[in-house]
Amino acid sequence: MKVNTQSVNFTADSSLIEFIQKRMDKLDMFYDKIIQSDVYLKVENTSDKENKIFEVKLSVPGDSFVVKKQCKSFEEGADAAITALGRQIKKHKEKQRAHS
Repeated sequence: MKVNTQSVNFTADSSLIEFIQKRMDKLDMFYDKIIQSDVYLKVENTSDKENKIFEVKLSVPGDSFVVKKQCKSFEEGADAAITALGRQIKKHKEKQRAHS
């Protein structure tokens, strides 16, 4: 799956982008018709430790899913967001099976 990663106000290193790509590839196990995914990495200017925002938009035929997580690290945010996406994809597949 092609993952478009955009980092806002900073430059993401290649190890972070590879980590995100590997995690997103695991979503292919749940659903093989994923069209594309856009990942946005943002750092908020706050004194709060949880200032990393991981946002992902996943496009599938006829629908799209958006998950936004705010955590201490992008890796933690990626894990949380991708777990949530996995649940949403499973629900989407169950609904499709019920209609067919």
